[in-house]
Amino acid sequence: MAAPRILDDIAKTATGAVGVLQSAKQEVEALARARLERLLDKLDLVTREEFEAVKSMAAKARTENETLAARLAKLEARLAARSKPRRA
Repeated sequence: MAAPRILDDIAKTATGAVGVLQSAKQEVEALARARLERLLDKLDLVTREEFEAVKSMAAKARTENETLAARLAKLEARLAARSKPRRA
């Protein structure tokens, strides 16, 4: 009858050890997450929303710049055509 009791004690000890290991794992993960969050806060990174907003603004500015460049080229061409001396 001693063998079943020993096996019972071993099973209880193993179950307790697994519980302790799971708790330790959760604590280590929480500490690692907290440290990573502090590190990322120090890096002064932008959020995805901020990045997308600036990306959109840059695309709009690029389009406006291309439009203005084409308009300027037309105006310069008209000015150049006006300033050419006419032949009689």
